[in-house]
Amino acid sequence: MERDTAPEVARRYREHLGALPGARRLEMAAQLSAGVRALAEAGLRPRHPGAAEPELRWRLAALLYGRATAERLFGPLPAERP
Repeated sequence: MERDTAPEVARRYREHLGALPGARRLEMAAQLSAGVRALAEAGLRPRHPGAAEPELRWRLAALLYGRATAERLFGPLPAERP
């Protein structure tokens, strides 16, 4: 696998992260997770312009956790319901 970061820079970055308090690392992980979720939500709206909020919520769950989990949480895809 080709890397775009020099090994020395990657090593220093890992050292920097390792030196942070656990609470700060957890905070950073939560911020990254929230960013990924926001990007995923933003990408769903243009792909499904007529979708209501329940359908978008279902599609986000399917995107992040898989269709089976979305169905367990919310039932069938709202757009496919009779």
